[in-house]
Amino acid sequence: MKRNRIIHIFSILIIAIGMFSCADLDVPTDGRVTLEDMFSKYPLAKNFYNSCRNYMPQVGFTYSTTPLASYCDEAHDASDNVAGGVQEWYTNRTSPTWNPITARDANGDPWDRYFRGINQCNIFLASISDPAIATFNFKGDEKEGWIAEVRVLRAFYYLQLIKRYGGVPLMDRDYEVTHNYANEKRATFEECADYIIAECDAALATEESEGRAFGLRWTLANDSERSHLTRGFAHAVRSQTALFAASPLWYTTGSKYTWERATAITKEALDACLEHGYELYNTPVDPDIAQNPYAWYFINRSDANRSVDKETIYETTSWRTNVWQYGGTPITDGMVKAGPCPSQELVDCYEMADGTQPILGYSDADHLIPILNPASSYDPANPYVNRDPRFYASIYYNGSPRTLTPPRIYTYPMHPSDPTVFLDNGEISAPANATVTENGDYFHLEFTGGANLWPKIHEDILEDVPTFVKFEYKHSTAVAHSGQFIIWLAPYANWWAYTIGDGFFIPGASDWTPFEIEITDIIRDPYYDGTRTWGKAGDFFRWDIYGLAGNTMDIRNFRIEQVVGTDEVLVETHVGGNCGISDQVTDTRYTRTGYYMRKFNNYQSGPSYDADGYMKIFRLGELYLNFAEAAYQANGPDAQVASTVGGSPMSAREAVNAIRKRADMPELPSGMSVEDFEKRYRNERRVELAFEEHRFFDVRRWKILNETDNFVTGMRISKNADNTFTYNRVKLAERNTHTEKYLMFPIKQEEVLKMEANTGDVWQNPWW
Repeated sequence: MKRNRIIHIFSILIIAIGMFSCADLDVPTDGRVTLEDMFSKYPLAKNFYNSCRNYMPQVGFTYSTTPLASYCDEAHDASDNVAGGVQEWYTNRTSPTWNPITARDANGDPWDRYFRGINQCNIFLASISDPAIATFNFKGDEKEGWIAEVRVLRAFYYLQLIKRYGGVPLMDRDYEVTHNYANEKRATFEECADYIIAECDAALATEESEGRAFGLRWTLANDSERSHLTRGFAHAVRSQTALFAASPLWYTTGSKYTWERATAITKEALDACLEHGYELYNTPVDPDIAQNPYAWYFINRSDANRSVDKETIYETTSWRTNVWQYGGTPITDGMVKAGPCPSQELVDCYEMADGTQPILGYSDADHLIPILNPASSYDPANPYVNRDPRFYASIYYNGSPRTLTPPRIYTYPMHPSDPTVFLDNGEISAPANATVTENGDYFHLEFTGGANLWPKIHEDILEDVPTFVKFEYKHSTAVAHSGQFIIWLAPYANWWAYTIGDGFFIPGASDWTPFEIEITDIIRDPYYDGTRTWGKAGDFFRWDIYGLAGNTMDIRNFRIEQVVGTDEVLVETHVGGNCGISDQVTDTRYTRTGYYMRKFNNYQSGPSYDADGYMKIFRLGELYLNFAEAAYQANGPDAQVASTVGGSPMSAREAVNAIRKRADMPELPSGMSVEDFEKRYRNERRVELAFEEHRFFDVRRWKILNETDNFVTGMRISKNADNTFTYNRVKLAERNTHTEKYLMFPIKQEEVLKMEANTGDVWQNPWW
């Protein structure tokens, strides 16, 4: 078999065949670089390996600057009457030649993007496994780890494709030049699921032990490895794949993906993560900072080594949600539009704090007459009182508190030429292995080996506010391990150390480049006993720098910065209020439903300080819910399922109750029928995973799209003379995106025509 090994020629062939766009290899593509060149040199091979992750999605407000929630019954975007992707979707202008969701996705068209990623993975795996190409003497465990991670990446890319398009071609190898594409076919959903799970199983079968520097690991070392995949990620892919394969949209008679098998796979994934230290985030938080741990979890950035956040399995690596800007309230300085306005249907799903459901359904087709639960304390004249805590963390409603003006920034300079080494007698000497020279507004450091910097605080810093260490630098060369940041107490006799960052990669930079690390949680309670022991004048903040012998670095503006919120006002969504529904239908600054999105939004965010959270792609909460769904379908709500990897038996109801416990909600009772439990489960999933790109796919795989997605309603509120309010439900325009053809995306017409010409088979999805 003759394999074309010149990278740019391979890319051109892919374009000619028309299945994918050209592969982005992050190397020159003028014909000079061959695969043999790349895999004979460690840095080039590692760059190729890293490039396989370039196709991971950045989840958030990426679909015409709105989240995927705006395209299902979770929300109605305020751009509904302005030209763009939202209006195109709402007015049923989707076709095989133009899908407004995929065409306007900031990540790029998913068909192109994920097949490009698969192609990149195929080339890497084939090359590194071919001794004629991979001539560099790679370390065995490092090479094994690279292969395992890339196999999981490829499986993830396939999962993203089949969620959107159904079965797709399984192209799992680097094709030779003369490959006959006439023999290609669309695999079934089941065949794709088999492949995805088998790839994850193969990766998980590789050796894993604590403390390894390479390999598919359970825990990453530090934030410099944030984009890497873990064994938890592989289990999450297995769990979601099995759940989808067993769901009504994809299950076919005789398929191996019964609810029983999905139960086994989802339980194994959940147990494996629990056995390796994952747990639901439940760290207490000051109510002046966030309403509850659930709210705080979605504002905080995860830590890659899971020292604090033990729930997140994988988080978007680059793009903050920017809710304040693209889903903000009109009283937020710098907001662009109201964006995804939560639907009344979603609001109705939030239970009362006592666990009763306020709304049991609707007695009319337009959802304007709710069926009130007589056993609930819900008051239609005061509808937002005593609701599930997740409601207050996720929705801005009439009367919600909101910061009116941007936060204040407090800066505490630190001086890197302060003496930097403690002697045994407690005195401080000049730094070892480095010279520090003050040069105008910056300090020039020359290293002969590892060194310590000991910037000192000259005044007390504030308590319980977001706190960062920041500086700008110029660096003579990039170093993989620039150092670790440690908080030390003074005086020396009472010193205490806490490593808050280790192994940071600081790229070489010829111009001044900013660097920051957040230390809020560390200084709030370093002893975990309620006492604050650092942050007073005279305390030191140590930076151990190593691996820099022979290098230089310039540093300026070494400082602690703290962000303090300012005046608070109430969000008024009533007619005439500061955030009320506008009768100007093209004014995108105002809600269409009477609500604004709050999840992921830090009340302190604004133009000068963006602190909104990053979306989670996988988290432990989803694994609990995946297992619960499969288990109640297979065995009923209360039957316990035994563990396969050392965990404890668990029932579907117990899994849901674990989620509810974190939210401080009462448990679901035992003895429910499958039908009743299904209603509560689906409601729980909708509430817990709101705005996280699950509901869009859930209503499709459950085949209830015709019940959920034709329209949504909102609440138009009028303020009365006595300061009470009148609440009137309103129906928004019908979207006509609820028919069967919308269960799957259409495949791009140009791809369909090419493959049908090659194979003679029908490639387009039904009804398109």
